[in-house]
Amino acid sequence: MYDLVTRRQALSLLDDGHSLNAVSKEMGISRAAIRAWRVRIDPLPRLNQAQPCAGPADRAAYSYLLGLYLGDGCISSHPKGGHYLRIACADAWPGLIEQCRAAILAVRPSDKVYVLQRQGCVNVTSYGRHWTCLFPQHGPGKKHERRIVLEGWQQEIVDAHRWEFVRGLIHSDGCRITNWTVRNGKRYEYPRYFFTNKSDDIRGLCTDTLTALGVEWTILARGSDPLNVSVARKASVALMDAHIGPKY
Repeated sequence: MYDLVTRRQALSLLDDGHSLNAVSKEMGISRAAIRAWRVRIDPLPRLNQAQPCAGPADRAAYSYLLGLYLGDGCISSHPKGGHYLRIACADAWPGLIEQCRAAILAVRPSDKVYVLQRQGCVNVTSYGRHWTCLFPQHGPGKKHERRIVLEGWQQEIVDAHRWEFVRGLIHSDGCRITNWTVRNGKRYEYPRYFFTNKSDDIRGLCTDTLTALGVEWTILARGSDPLNVSVARKASVALMDAHIGPKY
């Protein structure tokens, strides 16, 4: 028995023009099952359903993991039920890979975590039956092509652990760099933080949280698209350095 999210994802792929065979191979679901869903999308009653999600075991770790997920995370279904959470981490940052792994274990101590090597990056991966409960932003398509809004309980966690959330966002889709400029013939260097994401909603979550923390920020456009959140003022960079710092 597949959950409703999985069924809708399969039908969405069909609506986007994918063939029945392609969807079946991509999701590991039989063509017969997908054909049946075209007629009936609502899940049938079932016995022995998994217990309702009890929420994250560690709320601070969850706030950090939420930031990572919104930046470089995805959830995919398993043919026999349950879901995989995958967070993509660049090979260049082994410290980030370990922090991601530790956060997943803190949030779901009973779920195993393993690392899958890919070209230039690894997928920190965990299988479980509650990832779609913990990350209700999961859905078909790319994050920047759909609405991303935190549930009330998620916002409460973020409000209580704002720096952890911002750290997750920066560790996924952000960076700390050294900019330079020339004034009166002299070269000046200064540190700067960037967060870059195509989703207006996710950038909004970032800037709202930065504002609540007293961090000044600006938006820098890439071409005509306002994709970059920049933190460059000295006091604000010092705040970011105290709580986040560069990836390692």
